Amino acid sequence: MGRASPLFMALLVIGFFFATYNLVTMIIHYRSSGSWILDDINGGILTDPVIEMPKNVKNAKTIKSPFHVALTATDAPYSKWQCRIMYYWYKKKKDLSGSNMGGFTRILHSGNPDNLMDEIPTVVVNPLPGGLDRGYIVLNRPWAFVQWIEKATIEEEYVLMAEPDHIFVNPLPNLAHGGYPAGFPFFYIKPAENEKIIRKFYPEENGPVTNVDPIGNSPVIIRKDLLTKIAPTWMNVSLKMKEDPETDKTFGWVLEMYAYAVASALHGVQHILRKDFMLQPPWDLEVGNKFIIHFTYGCDYNLKGELTYGKIGEWRFDKRSYLRGPPPRNLPLPPPGVPESVVTLVKMVNEATANIPNWDTQ
Repeated sequence: MGRASPLFMALLVIGFFFATYNLVTMIIHYRSSGSWILDDINGGILTDPVIEMPKNVKNAKTIKSPFHVALTATDAPYSKWQCRIMYYWYKKKKDLSGSNMGGFTRILHSGNPDNLMDEIPTVVVNPLPGGLDRGYIVLNRPWAFVQWIEKATIEEEYVLMAEPDHIFVNPLPNLAHGGYPAGFPFFYIKPAENEKIIRKFYPEENGPVTNVDPIGNSPVIIRKDLLTKIAPTWMNVSLKMKEDPETDKTFGWVLEMYAYAVASALHGVQHILRKDFMLQPPWDLEVGNKFIIHFTYGCDYNLKGELTYGKIGEWRFDKRSYLRGPPPRNLPLPPPGVPESVVTLVKMVNEATANIPNWDTQ
């Protein structure tokens, strides 16, 4: 028998690989450090030797630990109505198959109780001292987490950091693996392209700038002990970035997101990047198997179902249209031709508002 060709041997290896893993669906992530992470549907995680192998997960099923959902919010009407919708869908999805959602806390960083205390489990924390946020209210987010971790009893080992404009569209499992938190890669967070600025807060001796993940703090599922370490650093880096004119001007409204990414890197923590963690209408067209709808962008369409982004459409849904109070019940559905993601978003908003008592309450 002749010697097998390299092509035949390669095909044989590939066939053995898929036979071994039973043709499971695998999500492949190329890490910023140059390492591959493969995350399979059985909860196993495979890494190349550059990243330390998490214990007891390679080639094995893992028991998914529940995570606590932590939502930072203010007492402004704009924040309240979004929190109410978010909490409604948390309750609907929490106990479904595939979910690892545990308890829920709205971390209210306005300093005083509000009228949602009986509706949504809430812990009140203080805002930053007057003027320290310089009008950038999300600087209160890391400070809120620092206080919450210190004062709250959190039963779960993991925490999901979430925001009011998140809607759980599918049951959310724990996407983290031990010391590897799970995060969502934002296309506009580009540490490598902003290396000059990043180096002000992440010096060269700490490692390559590619150690800074292209993420914000939310959505992130992270082990509680890691968050306890990262949160104070995240707060301090946020404040330092805001104090630096060049950084403030360059990063703008995503400054606090960069600060979380830098703080994580300073602690040697890198994230599994999950594009299926979240979808963002109108840019993501289908829901599919994604877990969270993030409705941060306005959705504007003409009556032909064509996107008119940047121009107010004949049909629109934009959360900023409701700064002073909640949207009305039974919003009109989009015209034919509008992507499934936008239609699903409006239907989910409508279902929530139809079932939440006293919806018009400010």
